[in-house]
Amino acid sequence: MTFQPRRTTLFDQQKAAGARCVNFGGWEMPVQFTSIIEEHQAVRTTCGVFDISHMGEVFVSGPRAFAWLQHMLANDLSKCPADGAQYTFLLNERGGVIDDLIVYRMADDNFLLLVNAAKIEEDVAWLEQHVNDGVTIDNRSDTMSALAVQGPQAPRVFREVFQCEMPARNSFVTLEKCRGAVIAAGTGYTGETGFELFFSSSLAADLWHALLQAGVKPCGLGARDTLRLEMCYPLNGSDLSPDRTPLEAGLAMFVALDKADFIGRDALAAQQAAGLPSKLVALRMTEKAPPPRAHYPVLVDGQLVGETTSGALSPSLGEGIALAYLPPDFAQPGQVVKIDIRGRPFAAVVEKKPFYRPSSNRPS
Repeated sequence: MTFQPRRTTLFDQQKAAGARCVNFGGWEMPVQFTSIIEEHQAVRTTCGVFDISHMGEVFVSGPRAFAWLQHMLANDLSKCPADGAQYTFLLNERGGVIDDLIVYRMADDNFLLLVNAAKIEEDVAWLEQHVNDGVTIDNRSDTMSALAVQGPQAPRVFREVFQCEMPARNSFVTLEKCRGAVIAAGTGYTGETGFELFFSSSLAADLWHALLQAGVKPCGLGARDTLRLEMCYPLNGSDLSPDRTPLEAGLAMFVALDKADFIGRDALAAQQAAGLPSKLVALRMTEKAPPPRAHYPVLVDGQLVGETTSGALSPSLGEGIALAYLPPDFAQPGQVVKIDIRGRPFAAVVEKKPFYRPSSNRPS
């Protein structure tokens, strides 16, 4: 039997807009509409829209939902206000990352978990394996769609489409639009100002066309990857995995070791006390070279010390950039390394994160 990748509700509209699609984690998704560089620069300078309907929406509710999620997730949910959003992790007992996700606090006893597309079934199975009385898990991923609008003009676009102000970062509002409810959140994966929309799939075409009419450029997964990599935002399955902890990934600020017990806490505390075995670092090419990609060897004085987890040519910087786990002794900014690209070593240096600071988010 021939495997058929899944398609989002907007597949036909995207093909009509010129999308070139690829198989991404079992989904036939746009990698680009015009060019990766053009779409990347649109998000950095104006505004772009990404179809993120392949991601999962899992609702958790009930009188014990808050206490249970405090045990299941690594961040401190008590610091997430009503109508707020929080970046967090679902960890295994070893402290490794099952998934990184955003939790939206809809009410005191009602939460939305936005999870990665390739992890929906695994996440839901893990949650159901640990579920307690007083907690209900409702996976609505098959009936909901989502769009991410990112770029300096996002506030103008939001006002034009919804006739109100865009929600602040890490907050959300629920609006009536196109004959249904739309959750509009001030979150995103590019570092730019922007918002994400979650809604019934029946509303997808209307919202897509409303955004295009407001002047937003359709963007594909190619630009999404280069944008997040410039910000050193990790990609689950590449930079994050069940064998690496958030501490190794440099994401300790999203782990609340001072709260009551949660899954993976003991392993993280032990790792913190013993010292990290590796750190996820940013690498910038310092000589002309082909773009670095994932799984390229990283060398110091000819010795293998790690491998890249992500890599690309940065459209904003015009240089190759990558992420890699390196031993702490080689993880300080300024450390010179070589990246083996198809059998040839090219010079690179460890950089302070991120590679790029978007102008829309720079301090005034």
